[in-house]
Amino acid sequence: MESITMAYHRHHGLDTRIVRIFNTYGSRMRLNDGRVVPAFMGQALRGEDLTVFGDGSQTRSFCYIDDQIEGIYRLLFSDYTEPVNIGNPHETTIKEFAEEIIALTGTNQKIIYEPLPKDDPSQRQPDITRAKEILGWEPKVSRSEGLKIVYDYFKSLSPEELQKKEHRDFSTK
Repeated sequence: MESITMAYHRHHGLDTRIVRIFNTYGSRMRLNDGRVVPAFMGQALRGEDLTVFGDGSQTRSFCYIDDQIEGIYRLLFSDYTEPVNIGNPHETTIKEFAEEIIALTGTNQKIIYEPLPKDDPSQRQPDITRAKEILGWEPKVSRSEGLKIVYDYFKSLSPEELQKKEHRDFSTK
C-alpha cells in the first residue's frame, strides 16, 4: 500500500501521508482479538496462567492510543509525504511483559510456554527519528501508566465479557 500511495503521490500530485503504526493499545480493546495486551490481561483476570509463545525472548514495544492519535494527527497536518513510524521505541521481551501484567493485576498466575508460530517476528521496535524531527512527536504515556488505564477498563467488564476467550489459529492450511 505504501508503494501505491507513493506512486499516486508522485504521478498524480496527490497530497498523501503514510503512517506506520506499531502495537497500539488502549481502553475498549476486545479481550478476544488475539493481541498480547488483551490476551494477557484477560487470562490474568480469569485466573488463568499467561501463555507465552516461544521462550518469550521476542521483543515488542507498545504505544498508548492517545499518543498514537497525536502522532497521526501531527502527520496529517504536516506537509511530509514520506513514511513515518508512529510507535513507542521502548521495547520489552514478551516474558518480561507477562511478568509486568502479573504484577499489575496482583495475581499469582504462572507463565506457560507454547510453540512459537513460524511467522512471529523476533523484534518489533520502531525507529521514530522522523517523527521526532519532523513532527516534534514522541510518546508521552509510559507503559505502566497506560497499562493501568487498560487494566481498570478490563476490570469493569461483566463476567460474561471476561469469559470470552481469544481464538488463535496458527495452523498453515
